[in-house]
Amino acid sequence: IDQEGGIDWAFAESLAFASLLADGVPIRMSGQDTERGTFSQRHLVLHDANSGATYTPLQALPQARASFAVYNSPLSEAAVLGFEYGYSTHAPEALVLWEAQFGDFVNAGQVLIDQFIVAARAKWRQQPALVLLLPHGYEGQGPDHSSARVERFLQLVAEDNLRVANCSTAAQYFHLLRAQAGLLATAPRPLVVMTPKSLLRHPLAASSLGDLSAGGFQPVLEAADADRQRARVRRLILCSGKVAVDLTQAAREREALADWLAVARLELLAPFPDAALRRVLASYPRLREVVWVQEEPRNMGAWSYLAPRLRALLPAAAELRYVGRPERAATATGLADVHLAEQRALVEEALAVERIAEMIGGHDGD
Repeated sequence: IDQEGGIDWAFAESLAFASLLADGVPIRMSGQDTERGTFSQRHLVLHDANSGATYTPLQALPQARASFAVYNSPLSEAAVLGFEYGYSTHAPEALVLWEAQFGDFVNAGQVLIDQFIVAARAKWRQQPALVLLLPHGYEGQGPDHSSARVERFLQLVAEDNLRVANCSTAAQYFHLLRAQAGLLATAPRPLVVMTPKSLLRHPLAASSLGDLSAGGFQPVLEAADADRQRARVRRLILCSGKVAVDLTQAAREREALADWLAVARLELLAPFPDAALRRVLASYPRLREVVWVQEEPRNMGAWSYLAPRLRALLPAAAELRYVGRPERAATATGLADVHLAEQRALVEEALAVERIAEMIGGHDGD
């Protein structure tokens, strides 16, 4: 696990839970198929195939100074989400998490989100810190298993009422969970996490033990070698979540782009990481174009929330472009081959070698 890529998403999650239990933070987790994970990635509860007995390793952790509870809950999102919201308000010392089987399942709990979770402090004088884990990502599985509707949560963000994150590495998720627990006593807020599906075991999303043991959660994540190319970059691609891995893979295959293009990931969407993003933009002196890339249709995803905020930060010489699917009524196509064609097209448009060549143009001393 000391090697790069030795710790995948679920392993990092278990390590975060174990470290918090050792710190004395109680943890409660529920959701559909949560004990083993919807994608068979977690396995918090082990089952004896012969006797039917169960064993939960985190409940037997010798270093634990707090309780750990995990439950598979019924397919009744409104009821379960309402209960976990109440539990969070009445047990403020505990890290309480609810997980949807797929992100779109949160639709059935939308009334609880609108009426209670996002308005808790302003409307009810409550201080919940409930964590919502919503599997989100476009993998060609159709409209009903693609989107956790991040745009709905971002539309509801106001008055420091909500945190919304879309992590792309196991270490970032580890640090995010620990940061949320660390704020329980001083700044409790609900946290909505767009968790991955295909990235759960993806080598580019995995981390080393050093990534977990050092540093902390980064609201804006840059490549490890970003400093090498800052003076030459013309286009900065900003994105969030799984599409960052698609873009990173494609850019690595095009050596001609190496010096002219950079990719940065917005891991925290709300509160908007104004200061962190301002520093990133200022570090590219020759920046000519900032491209926001998302998998979601233009009327969904983070674009509407981010566009005015990004424009306010842009250097005078840079323009802002959108790359993603056009406006749609449904979240995604139902045909896997169409999805793959769309995904390839948006990645190619984001990289757009010809546009970089035009920007370089040979007229600025390179």
